[in-house]
Amino acid sequence: MLKYQRTLCRPVSFTGIGLHTGYDVNMTLIPAAPGTGIRFRRSDLQGFEIEARRAYVAKVSYATTLMKKGVMLSTVEHILSALYGLEISNLYIDIDAMEAPIMDGSCGCFVQAIEQAGIEEQNAPRRFLVVEEPIEVRLEDKFAGVYPSETPGAAYFIDFEHKAIGRQRIEMELTPELFCQEIARARTFGFTADIDYLKKLGLVRGGSLDNAVVLGPDGIINQQLRFPDEFVRHKLLDLLGDIALVGFPIIGHLRAERAGHAIHAALAEKILRSHDSYRICGTAEL
Repeated sequence: MLKYQRTLCRPVSFTGIGLHTGYDVNMTLIPAAPGTGIRFRRSDLQGFEIEARRAYVAKVSYATTLMKKGVMLSTVEHILSALYGLEISNLYIDIDAMEAPIMDGSCGCFVQAIEQAGIEEQNAPRRFLVVEEPIEVRLEDKFAGVYPSETPGAAYFIDFEHKAIGRQRIEMELTPELFCQEIARARTFGFTADIDYLKKLGLVRGGSLDNAVVLGPDGIINQQLRFPDEFVRHKLLDLLGDIALVGFPIIGHLRAERAGHAIHAALAEKILRSHDSYRICGTAEL
């Protein structure tokens, strides 16, 4: 585990479209000083800041949306997953629309650009949330939890009726190297049967065959999978992005079954309220 906080060596910019709004969006990652944390700034609203914290989660339906004083920012889970997976501690994220860009439906574009820009180790110790007792949330057959472990890890299980998905499970140690290799390039997915319903809700206006794996009744419509179990890998990507809102890197083993953004967010909230089940410490105290 890395001892020191990290930021970028130089700014990195992205141009894309919002998956649900369909709005064009520009987003720039800007290095920040130790102790800053991850902060979004709405450059179209005089730089209004929204910290990437569980306290500002407003909606968790089909994406994770933050809101502070009425200002919203949606679909933040992919960029937050990239930062959590790469162990980036401090960053400003300037964005000129109300939704982060979907890019290709994964966080691989973010990871690649961050690695090309370079990651700077800062002269400030990292602090961790160390899980000492199990913390769990359940809703019917959906479940998420985190358990004591000497090293960070995660497991995810999904079970879909669609024949192209079925039952899939992944379990892995969480390191920047493994995140890049095994998780970052896994894309979001959706079903043609849901498109009309989602559009009536005002969602997926920016969705296309270029930014999601799309499944029809007979199988995958648009392109080959990047992994045989790409679907469960993307669910783990989402989990890490949502759990990043705890505000600390977690030393514990995450586990989720048939979950989604709502269960992920509920786990993040329960972690922060379960003061007797964890401790906050630096590397010297691990």
